[in-house]
Amino acid sequence: MASPVVYIKLVLTALFWGGTFVAGRQVAGNLGPFSIAFLRFAMASVLLLGLTRIQEGRLPPVGKREILLVILLGLTGVFAYNALFFKGLSLIEASRASLIVATCPAFIAIASVLFLRERVTFIQAIGIPLSILGATVVISQGDLGQIVAGGVGRGELFILGCVLNWAIYSLVGKVAMRRLSPLVCVSYSSLAGAIALAVPALFEGLTQTVRRASLLDWTSIAYLAVFGTVLGFVWFYQGVRLIGTTRAGLFINFVPISAVILASLLLHEPITWSLAVGAILVLSGVYLTNRASPRQMPQSKGTRE
Repeated sequence: MASPVVYIKLVLTALFWGGTFVAGRQVAGNLGPFSIAFLRFAMASVLLLGLTRIQEGRLPPVGKREILLVILLGLTGVFAYNALFFKGLSLIEASRASLIVATCPAFIAIASVLFLRERVTFIQAIGIPLSILGATVVISQGDLGQIVAGGVGRGELFILGCVLNWAIYSLVGKVAMRRLSPLVCVSYSSLAGAIALAVPALFEGLTQTVRRASLLDWTSIAYLAVFGTVLGFVWFYQGVRLIGTTRAGLFINFVPISAVILASLLLHEPITWSLAVGAILVLSGVYLTNRASPRQMPQSKGTRE
């Protein structure tokens, strides 16, 4: 039987990941998206590579095929996801963004069926549209006609772009982790993403950003790097190793809950009826989508950071 410490770490991980929406919302209003993302993953890469060296005894070499996969992971899950994430958070509330991102398992399941030929159970087939319906309610703020009329804001579209990039990242990660450990995949892809982010961050004015960032901005970036990326990843995969992917993955359901609560408490964001209804639908759908049998248990679980 797993130690209670494992479950405590998984709860804290969900809290950390919920907090990334609040920290991201805080800093996105002051600094450019590429600069924030670069600073986050520059910090995280140093810590992750150090941790990889300690756990693996070295920095494992990768073959030509693995290098291409790592680069693709960095471009989708780090570069594109985070640029869209911080741009979206500069335009919409953290609570709304968290519920849109919470539909990741549904889109990953759809992509897995289309590209990896994985099967979907009857329960999961109910959860996927339910989760997407909830996100639609959140995106349209309860007015579903806005979706048809094209009245969806840029912020919502940016966050939806995050979801699509994370689905690609998760599928590529499943292939990459057949040869590389999860820690190596995340460490190397974080480094690849940070390198890719460096150029647009410089054009965005990275040097000026570093000089004018406030203490709260640096605290938010450090939180995103240490708690949202390094600790969140390490503790989640410790849970996967000790209690299994399915049981550990259920804790992801608490991420949007913690994000909505923290956004309300720290950013004073209102909890509207459309947000509440959308949250119920999204969380119900995510729970059903994550109910995979042992034979269907994926090699990796999409998470967010």
